[in-house]
Amino acid sequence: MIIIKSLRRGLKIHRKYAVITIKTKYWKPGTNYIYEIVNALKGKIQDGDIIVLSEKALSTAMGNLVDESKVKPGFLAKFLARFWNRIIWGYMLGIVCRLKPETIIKLRNYPVRFGAAHKQLALLYAGFLQALRHYSEGGIDVSNIPYTYACLPLRSSMDVARRIFEAITRITGKRVTVMIVDGDSTFSFRNLHLAPRKVPVKGLLHFGGVLTFIIGRFFKLKKTATPVAIVGSPLSIDEALEIAELADKSRGHGAGMTVWDMAKRFKVGLTQVTWEMLSKINHRPITIIRLVTRPR
Repeated sequence: MIIIKSLRRGLKIHRKYAVITIKTKYWKPGTNYIYEIVNALKGKIQDGDIIVLSEKALSTAMGNLVDESKVKPGFLAKFLARFWNRIIWGYMLGIVCRLKPETIIKLRNYPVRFGAAHKQLALLYAGFLQALRHYSEGGIDVSNIPYTYACLPLRSSMDVARRIFEAITRITGKRVTVMIVDGDSTFSFRNLHLAPRKVPVKGLLHFGGVLTFIIGRFFKLKKTATPVAIVGSPLSIDEALEIAELADKSRGHGAGMTVWDMAKRFKVGLTQVTWEMLSKINHRPITIIRLVTRPR
């Protein structure tokens, strides 16, 4: 457990949180995630705790995956992989958005064959503006996912959060709040919060895919992880963003932040990571956030 003091910029709101990350096995498709969550929380939670869950871990457990090797890319998808990601992002937008040098190098060497299939999936699932992003298009994620699979975001995050909330309340008897979080960044300027995609959380705005990312990075706006569902006690959007970021930072990146990092860790090709490899890594899909001191 770690204690984190928090001060919101421009606001006289001081809080101190206890942040507790919980290790679990890797949640493969078919995992009874509600059982895993409740079992992991027994004896550890108190009334008022906020239980923060990884959207990708939940979506993977639900089998919300697509095998991109079976996706046939069209002309536009091939263009996005070969030209847009490699040239526009690799030599122009990557610099404008202040991406890390190693990220820019990876974009300049973007794998065209598999990348085109990924872009086709993004076009079909998330639309053109999201497909223009260089990664995490519409919440689609390939990190910590094996082979050529891609994980789609939850279809109904509020319903999933509500089922988990009801199970925790019924079995443990504790009054908690359940939050599901996507690690993709929301960018904030004062009371304006630009989410990377449309989510059912009040206070977050979304106006189209790649533009949010470019604006946020170019103007160096404050970035946090994105809450995609909240069930339980009401939270202000500032509180929700703050807690989402604390949880996201505390749980780390599993086998790697990107598919390149994951492949490097296991010393295999980009599409050669297996379920068994991922099962050997400690995963922390559950975080308990506990308010230790009240705002003053």
